[in-house]
Amino acid sequence: MSTEVFLFAGYAVLLLAAAGLLEWLSAHTHRRSLRYRTAGFDYDADHDHWRCPEGQYLWPHELDHERRLVRYRAQARVCNACPRKEACTDSTTGREVVRPLDPWPHSEAGRFHRGLSLVLVALSLLMLVAAGARNHDPGEAALLGALLIAALLVGRMLGNDLRAHPSNFPAPAAAKRVRMTVTGADGRAQVGGRTRRTP
Repeated sequence: MSTEVFLFAGYAVLLLAAAGLLEWLSAHTHRRSLRYRTAGFDYDADHDHWRCPEGQYLWPHELDHERRLVRYRAQARVCNACPRKEACTDSTTGREVVRPLDPWPHSEAGRFHRGLSLVLVALSLLMLVAAGARNHDPGEAALLGALLIAALLVGRMLGNDLRAHPSNFPAPAAAKRVRMTVTGADGRAQVGGRTRRTP
């Protein structure tokens, strides 16, 4: 095997490994950030609410379609009388927790990192094609072809996952004594009336 093919193949593998590492690190950071922001709070997906360490509930307060977020808020009177308020929040309107509607990588940061990963995969593909065009030995062509197929599969997987943006997410379950504010793509807020909560 020529030194040139060895270097091209090595760089291509390095770029693919960097794309995989970037994917893992960005997803790990995203999960860790979510855990940090909701530390001590438990989410109940069946009833769509959070429960704070003091046993109080945070119900959906605002559905932001543009940012694809649901904001949950505790009652201000409960938070303001809580003995742990200083360690929890400085808000006088109640503690707020935000939950993204879309899974990773469909947040803005996720798309950015996925885009970087796809650029790295595209660079590895470009290097492999260039190496294949310059080297025609059967053994070298087989190695470059195998790496090219692997890079194409990785790129296709990442690209398909990015294009498959979740849509038509169900609206969060509304709660009693909460006026749900829905922010549309046009930036206007619509405030709903009182709704019934199921425990």
